[in-house]
Amino acid sequence: MADKLEGGCACGAVRYRLESAPMFVNCCHCTDCQRQTGSAFVINALIETDRITLLTGKPEPVPVPTDSGRPHDIHRCPTCHTALWSDYGRRPSLRFVRVGTLDKPGALKPDAFIFTRSKLPWIQLSPDIPAFDIFYEMQKQWPADSLARRRAILGQG
Repeated sequence: MADKLEGGCACGAVRYRLESAPMFVNCCHCTDCQRQTGSAFVINALIETDRITLLTGKPEPVPVPTDSGRPHDIHRCPTCHTALWSDYGRRPSLRFVRVGTLDKPGALKPDAFIFTRSKLPWIQLSPDIPAFDIFYEMQKQWPADSLARRRAILGQG
C-alpha cells in the first residue's frame, strides 16, 4: 500500500484513514454478510483499531444478530447509517473495515474468498484468489507479519 487509504460514509459526516496496510482482506459470502449488507458478499479489511484514524465524525456501534450467536457490532455513521467497519466478537483492538467505504475500494484486493458454500450461484470467483467453503487455516493463509500483528493486539504473544 503506497499511499494511506482514506474513506468515509455516504453523507461525509464520518471520514477515516488507514495508517497501514490491513493484515488480511476477506471477501465473505456467508448468509449473515449477505443479509446485513443487502448484497451478495462483503469485502472486509482486517486491521488494528489503532491504525484507523478518524478524520471527522465518530461511528456508532450497532449490535446485530448473527447465525452463530456470537456478538457482532457494525459501526455506522450516526447520520446516514453507512456501515464503516465491524467488530466481530467484541474485540476492541481489531476492526473489519468495509472496503467499499474507501475512496479507492479497488486498492485492496481480497486475499481469500470465504464461506463460498453460500455464495450466490451466479457469482464467478477469480481463479487467482484462494476460495474456501467455510474458512481457512489462518496459519497457512496469512503472511507471517500479519499473524504477528494479530497475536500482538489479541495479547497472544
